[in-house]
Amino acid sequence: MSTSFVRSFLLEELDIRGAVVQLVDVWQALQAGRDYPPAVARLLGEMSAVLAVMAGNLKQAGRLTLQIQGHGPVNLLVVDCTEALNMRGYAQAEGPVPAAGDLSELVGDGTLQLTLDVDGLDQPYRSLVPLEGDSIAATFEHYLEQSEQQPAALWLACSHDAAAALFLQKLPGADVRDPDGWSRVQHLAQTVRDEELLSLPPEELLGRLFAEETVRLFAPRPLIHHWPADRGKVVRMLQGLGEAEVRRILAEHGEVHVRDDLSNHDYRFDAAEIDAIFAEGPDLDTPPTLH
Repeated sequence: MSTSFVRSFLLEELDIRGAVVQLVDVWQALQAGRDYPPAVARLLGEMSAVLAVMAGNLKQAGRLTLQIQGHGPVNLLVVDCTEALNMRGYAQAEGPVPAAGDLSELVGDGTLQLTLDVDGLDQPYRSLVPLEGDSIAATFEHYLEQSEQQPAALWLACSHDAAAALFLQKLPGADVRDPDGWSRVQHLAQTVRDEELLSLPPEELLGRLFAEETVRLFAPRPLIHHWPADRGKVVRMLQGLGEAEVRRILAEHGEVHVRDDLSNHDYRFDAAEIDAIFAEGPDLDTPPTLH
């Protein structure tokens, strides 16, 4: 059973919606074998929690990808989630990374790109905006407020073992229901501690924070990380690249190495395997079995 989930809720008397995310097994899988510096892992964990919030609350389900690029020590952060809430992601850093620092220090000036690929659309929806804010939370609060024209607030936490998020958004009728409701709920949410976000069940967390409010809590939606190796897909990619180019790479490096950063897989092919790929009359739909 997955120990990662997104769970939506509604403060019914205030017209304020929200979500709680906890990533445990998924976050550990995203880090496996990566050996990220702590500051890099923190950014990736927080961004993964934000992705889970957004993917779990899409009005039109599809594949959602978030990407931050910059010119600092951490120059790339990418997280991706399918309609089935299957997540993956990675971070890229160059040179020494400070042990601490805000988003502007670690990423530098940069951009945030959101891509949503929905079945039936000719092309994915893309949004590219400058980074605004000195943290992952501030950046996405700003983005959500601009894109949805409603105030939003995020609290994020990340440790080696887990990543988590608390999300709140003011709905259009909130001021009519209670003019002070949004301000009051934000003030209450600001008291949340990282260890509470990372470990408390949503019922207990929301009960502590909003004890005087009516909270309608919806069923959890599990988040997963299931991206098995697909060697056949890589074989087809090499066939599409062409024999001359693949053999040039083989001659230069002694092997053909393909790295799938998002899914965290390495594929290596020696000379005999390349010969098998380009044997006479290959069927592109049924590539040779390679070990």
